[in-house]
Formats: sequence, C-alpha cells, structure tokens
Amino acid sequence: MQSALVERARALDPLLTVVVHPCDALSLGGALAARDEGMITPVLVGPRAKIQAASETAGLDLTGLEIVDAPHSHAAAEVAVALVHEGRAGALMKGKLHTDELLSAVLDKAKGLRTERRLSHVFALDVPGQDRTLFVTDAAINISPDLEALKDIVQNAIDLAIALGVEVPLVALLSAVETVTSKLPSTLLAAAICKMHDRGQIVGGKVDGPLAFDNAISPAAAAAKGIVSDVAGHADILVAPDLESGNMMAKQLIYLAGASSAGIALGARVPIMLTSRSDTVDARIVSAALAKVFYHWRRERPLEVPG
Repeated sequence: MQSALVERARALDPLLTVVVHPCDALSLGGALAARDEGMITPVLVGPRAKIQAASETAGLDLTGLEIVDAPHSHAAAEVAVALVHEGRAGALMKGKLHTDELLSAVLDKAKGLRTERRLSHVFALDVPGQDRTLFVTDAAINISPDLEALKDIVQNAIDLAIALGVEVPLVALLSAVETVTSKLPSTLLAAAICKMHDRGQIVGGKVDGPLAFDNAISPAAAAAKGIVSDVAGHADILVAPDLESGNMMAKQLIYLAGASSAGIALGARVPIMLTSRSDTVDARIVSAALAKVFYHWRRERPLEVPG
C-alpha cells in the first residue's frame, strides 16, 4: 500500500511544509528526501548556523531552500505555527526537538492550531502476511484517553483511512477480552464508542468492540470465539485503550513482524509529521505522503476552529 500511496501523492502538488528545528543529519536528510520524491516543499525553521552545520556534516545541499532563523527549538516551534497561521504552510514536520515541545506550540490556546477535534496520532503499517494496511491509534499522544478523547481518536483514524481510499474502514476497539465487564474499564469505553457510532456521533466506517487483538485481525480466531461481526477478523483500524498498549503494539509489529510504518498526527488545522529518531528515510517519505494526501482530502472538509 505504501508504494501506491507515494505514487498517488506524487500526482498532487508538493505540500508546503515547515520543518521544525532540522538541526541534525537525520531530520534534515529526511526532509530533503521527501522533497526529492515530490512530497513536500520544505521551509526550514531553526538556528541557521546549526542547520547549515548539519547540512555540511551530512553533505546535503541547501541551495534554493528557505531558512527562517529562530534562536532555539522552542522558538522554532512557535515560528512554525505562526507560518501556518499566515498561510505559508499546509503541514508541519518534526525535526530535532522533543514532541511535547512542538505540540505545546500547536496546542497553545491563544496562538496554536487547535480545532474542535482532539489531536491524535495514527500509525499506518504494512504488515507481512496481511492483505491490508493496519492503522494503529493512538500510540504517541493521548496517554489514557477518556470517552470524549477516544471518540476523536476514532474519528481521526476513520478520516485518514477514508482519505487514503478505504471506502468503509472497519474499526476495532481493543481490550483484553471481547465481552463488556465493569472489571475492565476499556470494555465499557469500547461499548460506549460503538453506541456513539450507532447514534451518528462518529461517522464513517463500521465500529465494533470490545475485541481482543486476535479476534480483531484473525477470521479464524473470531470464528473460534463465535463472534458475529462485520469487523471481527477484518479490522483495518486498531484502537488501543491507552498509549502504552498502542505504542507496544505498533513497535511489536514493526520490530517482530517486519512491518513498514509511517504516521501522522491529526486533529490540528494541518497534519503533523511526528517523525522519530529511529525512523528510516523511507518512513519519513511515506509519512510525508500520508500528510500530503490527507491535507488535500481535508481541504474539502475543514474542521471547525474554536473561537
């Protein structure tokens, strides 16, 4: 799916992207690789001297690139958000700075990029042996989501899957079991989310839960448990009950199952590429393709902005 996604993204105009504090070879090289693949037109924001030093160390050519000087990473995040407000960018890409430092600027109530929707992260994973892309959420931002946060996490993931061409995303709310019990609060949240979907508070796709991981993705496991569901055994989107379980699930698929991965944060005014230090160049390119395709899809369906 990821190669097809990159090809699809190439047909769209490059996405004007602020690269925030790209002061090491990995983040700067990833941004330039995404540019070379036609994914983005980067604007580099950070200390000019450090960006130039990183380019020299890595042998990268900055000719023709716009560099907006900012004294440090915190200031770079604030400048990046301001550039989006000015209409000079349609996406953000994380460089060499902490995620919470970037998100602090994004979520600032006065100057940030908030919308009606809670910010959440979605991993898109191509797993060997699976005939579809699996989306795992949220493994990076919301630590222990309550019902309202979980609702937005689910809606953001549905939106992304639809933007990427999944006509009816199948969403599994994960827990340790597939029955509702007060002993496991995640099962109560899953049941409530399903009812919210039934009542139109969440739109698109089909939603079921609680489901255990095995019966969410394996038809044989679902059949063995006697689960009758459009989602069980065929889930596209796996919704973790908390960040810890989601993060472990995604990384196990990457490091044990050999999945290729990319991910973006959604729910702000623009998509955000929260690249990790361990991300390969290919993962950075695919993350840019995700952001680019989603940006063009979202332009026709803008979210409301508070205030």
